[in-house]
Amino acid sequence: MVVATLGVVALATVGRPALERAWFVYSLATDTAPAHLLNPVRDVRARKFVNSWDAPRSGGRRHQGIDIFAPKDTLVVSTTRGLVTRVGTNRLGGQIVTVLGPGLESHYYAHLDRFGAFHAGDIVNPGDVLGYVGNNGNARGTPSHLHYGIYGHHGAENPSFVRPGFDEPWR
Repeated sequence: MVVATLGVVALATVGRPALERAWFVYSLATDTAPAHLLNPVRDVRARKFVNSWDAPRSGGRRHQGIDIFAPKDTLVVSTTRGLVTRVGTNRLGGQIVTVLGPGLESHYYAHLDRFGAFHAGDIVNPGDVLGYVGNNGNARGTPSHLHYGIYGHHGAENPSFVRPGFDEPWR
């Protein structure tokens, strides 16, 4: 009986974080995407936003996000609460962070100079530092900026038109 009880306690201790994350993802799935998002780059005004949505890119691609220009190492913060699903690198984005947010939208932060203190599987809140503005990946040689994209159920969405007031400075 004691061994069984210890086994249940051990399983509950190990399994609890997984159950909490599963419940959190369920809550994200049942929430609607926010009508307003924070500016993901601290202290940057709307004039530094470049909406080059759908502009041609190399390899026949189209630009699927907005670029927010800021000095290197400017804080990049989460626009929403969510679950960090990826912290790493890819060919186009360089150093990237992806956050699964309400409505199961994926928020993509690219060209980061370095990462914040979060790891895949961590829960973040609006305003939590995900990283710092850079210019790596296919942005090498360009002015430092954050590429920010939102991917929902119907594919890529233009963040500057999806969320009214998105271009307000971070508060």
